[in-house]
Amino acid sequence: MSIAIVTDSTSDLPYPPPGEENIYVVPNIIVIDGQDYEDNKSITREEFYTRLPQMKSLPTTATTSSGSYIKLYEKLFQQGVSHIISIHPSSLLSGIFNAASAAAQAFGQAVHVIDSQQVTLGLGFQALEAFEALKRGLPLEKIIDRINDVRRRVHVVAMLDTLEYLQRSGRVSWARARIGAFLNLKPMVEVRDGKVLSLGEVRSRTKGINRLLEMIHSLAPLERLAILHTNAEAEARQFLDNLNFKLATAPMIVNVTTIIGTHAGPNCLGFAIVQSTPSAK
Repeated sequence: MSIAIVTDSTSDLPYPPPGEENIYVVPNIIVIDGQDYEDNKSITREEFYTRLPQMKSLPTTATTSSGSYIKLYEKLFQQGVSHIISIHPSSLLSGIFNAASAAAQAFGQAVHVIDSQQVTLGLGFQALEAFEALKRGLPLEKIIDRINDVRRRVHVVAMLDTLEYLQRSGRVSWARARIGAFLNLKPMVEVRDGKVLSLGEVRSRTKGINRLLEMIHSLAPLERLAILHTNAEAEARQFLDNLNFKLATAPMIVNVTTIIGTHAGPNCLGFAIVQSTPSAK
């Protein structure tokens, strides 16, 4: 049985992943002043976050069509793949899962579309687990079991630098954003069970960073770790140095997808982790 893993650019995996076969990353679309850009292909994330504060209107996101997924699935089957596992961001936060599900209907039981209930590396770590299980020769059912197991152990938390972009996208009121800016409040959020949940606000960036560090230590031991940022790479690297964790897999530093960054804004800092299994403690 030949199996392929499909995900999309909200997973924050590079595409194509260097040196890796049978894992495919579909770029999502960001719309800037009426023009479509493929996330991290036709516009880099560094360029996007640099330009974002000067944009007169907030960019919008467009879900890749189900037709694009049909074409990819057909191509993979023509290449000899017998089954596809297609893993995507939370269906409560994005229409990508629905687009992939609609495409899968044309292929019966050969395409398995999975709602990761996550975003960024919370999704990406599930796709990586699937790929590594595939390399070990595990059958389809066991690979899906491994994805589900990792999902239960994933945590994604972030500190936003400002409420401005949430206000511009209609997620918070103008008044609350103005008060937040006046008080220098830094919102803390977590993605859990497919939803973005508020963890409250801190009164300074330093306090927010300290809280992130405390949270990671409280979740240890870890199996995987990624430091997430939106054009704050130097700070992300310093944050990782302060953790000083030893992991079986190298930690990652990731400039987060524009699909998320449109609403979060530049200078966010956060993490995605997979907790170790109880037997590993």
